[in-house]
Amino acid sequence: MKQNYAIIGLGRFGGSICRTLVESGQEVLAIDSNEERVNEYMNIATHAVVGNAQDESTLRSLGIRNFDHVIVAIGEDIQASILVTLMVKEMGVPNVLAKAQNEYHAKVLERVGADRVVHPERDMGVRIAHNLVSRNILDFIELSDEFSLAEIKVSNPKFFNKSLIEVNFRQRFGLTVVAIRRADGQVVVSPPANEIVCENDNLLVIGSTVNVDNLDEKLND
Repeated sequence: MKQNYAIIGLGRFGGSICRTLVESGQEVLAIDSNEERVNEYMNIATHAVVGNAQDESTLRSLGIRNFDHVIVAIGEDIQASILVTLMVKEMGVPNVLAKAQNEYHAKVLERVGADRVVHPERDMGVRIAHNLVSRNILDFIELSDEFSLAEIKVSNPKFFNKSLIEVNFRQRFGLTVVAIRRADGQVVVSPPANEIVCENDNLLVIGSTVNVDNLDEKLND
């Protein structure tokens, strides 16, 4: 379903979100105080405007309250990030996602009403670290303080050509297989228990972060 988005801040994070949303067919208003950045997105976003998002009258003139989602992607200026998040929530925007620089910043953003707070630099660091030290984990996403999602490659021959019920991920590893990515690119979502695990398959698993962390070593037992 098509929805409308406003992105405040067109740095690497905001710009990446803008491109991806537009490519998926969404309506996007891009806002930044830097004219050069705005010019870069003139032919990408649905609308791109130069504006000071810390000015309440500017936000109102842009009709921010009419947007389904606002992404506050302001970079290093923590004070501006907090102020803009507060204002757009007070204007009645139902879904506000804000970028945090650190844990303190995140707590303040949550206090002023952000519906979701993300830590792109921290999260990317976690994902890269897992990829560097693991033989099997291709991608890793923390869903909360306790649960994570990971994509793992099946490299141990003892798992080849066995069904999920034979492999018994839930009992052996405390994890649930939510999808299988085949070598040819096919993705099997919510695979049944009799689905066969093949060589070169990747499995998308979900469960406690502790179990995901322990999985790499157990897969090679």
